[in-house]
Amino acid sequence: MSSTTDPHPIRDSRRLVRLGAAALTASGVLFFLYPAVRPWHDESTVGGAVASMSSHAWVAAHLFAIVALILMPLGLLAICRVTEESRSFCLSLAGTVAIWLGAGLALPYYGAEDFALHAIARKVDSGASFNLLELVNAVRFGAAAATTFTLGLVLLGVGGVLLAVAIWRASILPRWSGVPLAIALLLLIPQFYLPAWARIAHGILVALALLWLAASLWTTAHQKDLRPDRSPKINSVTAAM
Repeated sequence: MSSTTDPHPIRDSRRLVRLGAAALTASGVLFFLYPAVRPWHDESTVGGAVASMSSHAWVAAHLFAIVALILMPLGLLAICRVTEESRSFCLSLAGTVAIWLGAGLALPYYGAEDFALHAIARKVDSGASFNLLELVNAVRFGAAAATTFTLGLVLLGVGGVLLAVAIWRASILPRWSGVPLAIALLLLIPQFYLPAWARIAHGILVALALLWLAASLWTTAHQKDLRPDRSPKINSVTAAM
């Protein structure tokens, strides 16, 4: 009788965790670029709204936010992987699903901000006759848009808390590594009512939280055994004796 150890589960698991860390890193950078690149003018006035929304920086900034929201839940799949055999797996999965749903619900609103408001502002800037502020409010505060966006942001906050608790209980990653992200996601709704400098500061907080989580995952991929069952997998080949 002979036995061999199959290395592929370890290699594949580490690759998944590294890809997750890379996705979280990219998401963090983009979350910072969103408020940093976004034009900041008084959008309660026609002149300020046109200046902000008709600019190419407006389109770029909101695209950064859109891609960041797509990459974040993809990266969080790595958290599910490292907690798979722990008692916190269900929490980490629930948190990831909540963030995925929250991102999905928030994305249409960001798309409207990016493309619809930009197109309207460009028309007004070219001399077309529109009541820009009325159209902006119709896009931003329509019942369906506002409800889905708010629900999406709430789910992002709930998901962040669930992941922080899962990371704390699992003790596989540094226990505090999920807390900054939970705080940052819980602040998503309040930060919309803050001045530009505070929104940029919030972007920095999200970026740092995601980068810390990414670094923790990358370190774990190098230092810890990531076999699916936390024990060596043996393939036994029985030969005729």
